[in-house]
Amino acid sequence: MSGSVVAVGGYLPLLRIERKLLAKELAWSGLAMPRAGWRGVAGWDEDPLTMAVEAARGLAAAETAPAALRFASTSAYFTDRAQSGIALDALALPRGVRTADLANSRRAGTTALLDALLAGTDEVVAAAEKRPTQAGSAAQAAYGDGAAAVRTGTTGGARLVGHASLTHDLVDRYTSREHPTPYAYEERFVRDVAVADILLPAVRAALAAAGIEPAQIAHAACAEPVGGCWKALAGKLKLTAPNHCEAVSEKAGDLGAAHALYGLTFALAAASPGDHVLLIGFGGGADALVFAVDGPVAGAAEAAAQLDEGQPLTSVSRFLSLVGEVALDWGMRAEFEQKAQATALDRVGHEMIGFIGGRDSTGNVQFPKSAYPVNPALTEPETLADVRLAELEARVVSVTADRLNFSPDPPFDFGLVQFENGARVLMEMVDRPAAGFAVGDRVRMRLRIKSQNARLGFRTYFWKAAPVARPRLGDA
Repeated sequence: MSGSVVAVGGYLPLLRIERKLLAKELAWSGLAMPRAGWRGVAGWDEDPLTMAVEAARGLAAAETAPAALRFASTSAYFTDRAQSGIALDALALPRGVRTADLANSRRAGTTALLDALLAGTDEVVAAAEKRPTQAGSAAQAAYGDGAAAVRTGTTGGARLVGHASLTHDLVDRYTSREHPTPYAYEERFVRDVAVADILLPAVRAALAAAGIEPAQIAHAACAEPVGGCWKALAGKLKLTAPNHCEAVSEKAGDLGAAHALYGLTFALAAASPGDHVLLIGFGGGADALVFAVDGPVAGAAEAAAQLDEGQPLTSVSRFLSLVGEVALDWGMRAEFEQKAQATALDRVGHEMIGFIGGRDSTGNVQFPKSAYPVNPALTEPETLADVRLAELEARVVSVTADRLNFSPDPPFDFGLVQFENGARVLMEMVDRPAAGFAVGDRVRMRLRIKSQNARLGFRTYFWKAAPVARPRLGDA
């Protein structure tokens, strides 16, 4: 028995840069790159793991834990450390939940989703990318950073009614250890082979399995290897459905393994009961999934709305620094290393990355926990009850914008935030609003990179305070 899509989620970083700004900066070179639309730009302390957690938060916060958590990415930071395991703790899920990491293909997200749907179990699939690019390449402007997530189950708003997968080692682009930025082949060659030999047979097989005609597809989310593939595919099959991945590409960029899943949130938000939705993931072949929409899917409208939120990034040099294409001399204050100890991570890592504080016998909440409560009225050790702070809002009690402490994207904002349950925590603040942070601002918690050791290739994670509301793109 195949499963259904129960809920979806998405996350896009706050910053966006207009492609025409990048093209204008490189106009002297004559290099061709996309000029229309926007590109999502992750903060220095964001990576595929943090963005996947953000996309999956609403899906994992249900009363019942999922049976499994799957993480898909081609740009995950660790190559021998399960990102899904870190995400499990960040989402405060039981350690008995099965986890799996999928990589090495841009269709890893749809493959993970299809496996979960075919199993017919309650699972969370999260996909995210923050892919490095070469300055001046078309990918530098076309790619974007972001994440999408899907929760599956036996009953939901969109039932899987047909599917097909086709494996074909088309080297349309590749990355490797020796060439970590994408090497792309000629677009016409890619388009011709992708449409004729991969997309057409996969979609035809999926439609046949669903028992429907192409004209019955009302909405689609197709991750194209190059522009024009959907138009060619639709023309040959006489498909009239809009490809909602095009809106994601225009406003945020190509999100790699997360692209088709983010497009699916748009398709489900636009669909009505009785519609059929086509999902296509591409990379080393294709996955084609056909859904019958029975009702609304939780989270679809909220994820789609994020596409119109954001803060314009107007400095090309800041963009190049954030994406790691220039290395600035930050001076002596940047000359320090933070080495995380595996023993400390094993001892307190679950509560730290889960942002789990403690409540004492009088109701006082503190973070972190301690053997002796910080409440001055208590003088004996206690076992504190768990209180997860990650999902709670707080307000800024004090704030400092500091340019003395090193930050790869200054200024370094930090201060005290107070939760409604009384807990006060000294925290870093991120996604700085145009006017800066102010006492009294409402903030929410976002998982970010806390420390990174470039020499040892290691990083740790913790939560930071960010504004509850985001500006509409172009309003800031």
